[in-house]
Amino acid sequence: MERTKRAISTSLSENVAYLRERLGVGKSFDVIHLDVEYAGRSMAFFMIDGFVKDDILHYIMKFLATLDQQALQESPIEKLLKTYLPYVELEKTDDLNRIVDGVLSGPTALMIDGIAYAILIDARTYPVRGPQEPDMERVVRGARDGFVETIVFNTALTRRRVRDRTLRMEYMQVGRRSKTDICVCYIEDIANPEIVRSVKESISKIDTDGLPMGEKTLEEFISGRHWNPYPVVRYTERPDTAAVHLYEGHVLVMVDGSPSVLIMPATFWHHLQHAEEYRNKPIVGAYLRLVRFLAVWASLFLLPLWYWAMTNSDQLPSALSFIGKASTGDLPLFAQLIVIELGIDMLRMAAIHTPSSLATALGLVAALMIGGIAVEVGIFSNEVVLYFSIAAIGTFATPSYELGLANRLVRIGFLIATSLFGVYGYIVGITLWVMMLARMKSFTIPYLWPFIPFSYRAMRDVLIRSPIPLKNRRPTVLHPRDPDR
Repeated sequence: MERTKRAISTSLSENVAYLRERLGVGKSFDVIHLDVEYAGRSMAFFMIDGFVKDDILHYIMKFLATLDQQALQESPIEKLLKTYLPYVELEKTDDLNRIVDGVLSGPTALMIDGIAYAILIDARTYPVRGPQEPDMERVVRGARDGFVETIVFNTALTRRRVRDRTLRMEYMQVGRRSKTDICVCYIEDIANPEIVRSVKESISKIDTDGLPMGEKTLEEFISGRHWNPYPVVRYTERPDTAAVHLYEGHVLVMVDGSPSVLIMPATFWHHLQHAEEYRNKPIVGAYLRLVRFLAVWASLFLLPLWYWAMTNSDQLPSALSFIGKASTGDLPLFAQLIVIELGIDMLRMAAIHTPSSLATALGLVAALMIGGIAVEVGIFSNEVVLYFSIAAIGTFATPSYELGLANRLVRIGFLIATSLFGVYGYIVGITLWVMMLARMKSFTIPYLWPFIPFSYRAMRDVLIRSPIPLKNRRPTVLHPRDPDR
């Protein structure tokens, strides 16, 4: 629904009638219209109850009540803005539709009789939780603050860590009806201007009523590839992680109402990094990264490979013959793997919907029924539970929740290919998977870089957590304006 400009009239009654109709005064109990008179002039306030800071507005009204009739005789708007309204966030406008959108987003509008301008007083507040540590990115040592659902708080948390004079916070709005506030954040002296331009163009082209799911809806509009499960942007709720990527030359996108910040562009390897690796000594961080990589690869490749070994035990070398010696249970082996795969997802969804006070009970039920009784009655074999547990641990060890879910779908695909075509299906499935990832791009950046195309120095930094003093160059694939740290 396009918004055309509606000029403000010098008649206060006309302006009030228009705003009352558009804002639904009298139909919505939380839309407040207040008629007042200061300095001999009739005025009107429009605001949303719950958004306005009562104490600030009360102070402004008390201050205006002290004005005499001569105070606003000449240049009333300029005098109000520069002298008589003791507040820092003030804006004048001559567009009634701009006022409607402004009031609905939080600021208070002040209309004055005989003046073809209005003043927007951004004295708003939102219900907000404290910036506690995010559940998905916990660390043993390190900062305990995290992004929240208010965009202004998130920009402040970012500026607290990045005091660069070229840090830019560019404001945008998306949604014809929702008018969702969005901030594009980058360091101008570092970020590649082409990447910044591409991100802003992608956001400006979004044509929809609103962003009901916040940053996730935004990602689906700008990333495309709707049937590809792999994320091409990285999410973070940690301000320190966001600051690290700003210094590398990435672009952040913050969406009001969402605690997750989008990092663009992002490669496959970005989703395997975690702040915990950099909160320990380099050798410890390198070990943790190695363990995490082993867990992720096990979650992808181990289960299909074990299925092939079980169904083709005669082709195993003698040293590995113990793998093929196992009870298969009453169900076919492939059916066992699919059933337990679906069962784990059911348990995960049940845990999400279960109150925390009952989560322990749910875990006990799952352990007893799946780990114990199901094996005893012969539905599953012990080996199926063992190898699937390893794969599940690898999935949960994946730092990126989105990448873990994508890898789970790919693992099911590998299982199906292996069951249909044996070892050839397994190898061809992995080859097609690598080819799919190699063809993907995140804002012109190859998704598998630095593996494809190969870069020795960058790949070394991916596989080994290097000491920070030795990482004196920014990622070359981003083409930063300042490549030297």
